[in-house]
Amino acid sequence: MYFDHSATTKTDERVLRTFMEVSTTYFANPASLHAAGKLAEKLLEKARLQVLSTLGLELTEGVFTSGGTEANNLAILGYVYANQQKGRHLITTVIEHPSVLRVFQFLETQNFTVDYLTVDCEGRISLDELKTLLRRDTLLVSIMHVNNEIGTIQPIAECANIIHSQSRAVFHSDCVQSFGKIHIGDAQNSPDLVTLSGHKIYGIKGSGFLAYRKKMRLQAISYGGGQERNLRNGTVSVPHAAALAKAARLQVEETDIQQFQQWRGELVRFFSDIEDCLVLASHTSAPYIVSVAFRHVTGEVVVNYLQERGIYVSTSSACSSKKNDVSHVIEAIRLPKDFEKGVIRISFGKDQTTDEIHRLKEAVNQFMQLLKRGIRK
Repeated sequence: MYFDHSATTKTDERVLRTFMEVSTTYFANPASLHAAGKLAEKLLEKARLQVLSTLGLELTEGVFTSGGTEANNLAILGYVYANQQKGRHLITTVIEHPSVLRVFQFLETQNFTVDYLTVDCEGRISLDELKTLLRRDTLLVSIMHVNNEIGTIQPIAECANIIHSQSRAVFHSDCVQSFGKIHIGDAQNSPDLVTLSGHKIYGIKGSGFLAYRKKMRLQAISYGGGQERNLRNGTVSVPHAAALAKAARLQVEETDIQQFQQWRGELVRFFSDIEDCLVLASHTSAPYIVSVAFRHVTGEVVVNYLQERGIYVSTSSACSSKKNDVSHVIEAIRLPKDFEKGVIRISFGKDQTTDEIHRLKEAVNQFMQLLKRGIRK
């Protein structure tokens, strides 16, 4: 029973078939001038337009990348380097994914000024603080849509409206955890740059996408033959692009958010009734993520207990689950000390069943009984 879809998803067989078909039929380099290369290039551009169309935003340009990390790096560094004459002030949040947070920390060493939006106990930013921090020389604001550890949804449309009406800054959003499941703003109020990842939506690992507005100036952060609009150098993998487009279309068409909401509501009520448990971001989380903290027990203990019973959950994030320190997100929401090391994350996927939800609840009840008897497995 797999409850770790926010870490990665199993590749959909239909996506895998697309990948294999394109690998064998459209194998030519899309930069080649011969007929086979032209066919590959045509398929590449079709895939690009399909990914952009699934966003439902007025973002008309896009670059295929190796994943969300590269897309985030290209969005931030690519825009900042190409436009630094406009200003050297940047804004992000304290709970961003490391592929965003560490880029801003690096830019601070390059004489850029960075302000970090704080969050409340639910992990939500303050729009008033955003208004206060915006300056005439603010160049870029980066705010993730759905937090990867506790699932908090940020008010992206409201952020876009504030940023665009009160500054000249552009707005980037890491939408890796939300794409295809929650609307990313609207046509009038949306980010200017959006990053996606294939393996979060039943696609192929090693595929990602950066969507951005027409005529936006970006600079490459790697150097080579000038592929992908001179922004992402190296021979383009048409199979990865086509597979990502297929995964994006299926994700938008087949995601059952109402079922996720029902399961999440059931689990929130269940954990809320357990003594020594706290549900994190209980009112602001995405419907497919349930983050829970246990008192006086580590998340690893809970994960291992459930794993022995064939149930896979994670500690707060796959990107920090092998570290002993409390994650920066848990620190930011100021979780009580006796809970902060006991966080687990449960995340649903399209193949989940109601029976699995019930078996998860049974296993947690058994675990809590062991804790009451003073047993720490």
